[in-house]
Amino acid sequence: MNPIRSVCVFCGSAAGNRPGPARTAARLGTLLAGAGLRLVYGGGRAGLMGAVADAALEAGGHVTGVIPEFLVARERGHQGLGEMHVVDSMHARKQKMFELADGFAVLPGGIGTLDETFEIIAWKQLGLHDKPVVIVDEDGYWAKLDSLIGELVADGFAGPATRALYTMVGSVEDVVDVFAAMPVATIDTDPTRL
Repeated sequence: MNPIRSVCVFCGSAAGNRPGPARTAARLGTLLAGAGLRLVYGGGRAGLMGAVADAALEAGGHVTGVIPEFLVARERGHQGLGEMHVVDSMHARKQKMFELADGFAVLPGGIGTLDETFEIIAWKQLGLHDKPVVIVDEDGYWAKLDSLIGELVADGFAGPATRALYTMVGSVEDVVDVFAAMPVATIDTDPTRL
């Protein structure tokens, strides 16, 4: 596995009802830039997406956005990025972000963030990639997701190896360390164990 040079962050285009997630996103942007890691994200300036991108830029980081043309106005496409890819669909957005990233970090978000997260984990389960996925469960935001996946395993709809497809951390300060220390993952593609 090549060293991590770029991290795709999945997060909300909204800021949410509490100030914590925006502060978390800004801290992650600052940390990624400080570690010399390029940020790849959804290209918007609104919500948590804007917070992570602005913080990375302020810290001197390189930021690449990927946004579908129809969302440029809605998500307020960021004009100050080092690189912006305007694509024709949500599918093309996810594919491009995947191609540009060496690893993935997940912050709070809504349905779109869940979609991106589940798809990248499913691709990993299918052996289509071996890139690390780190879910930031600061303030317990993703605890119910982790519990749901545990229920899928307990009910026999997913194998025990499913839990190894992602790493859950308690704060953004752990993200860079996890990427630096993560060994090459072993993908078990036997469908009876996945």
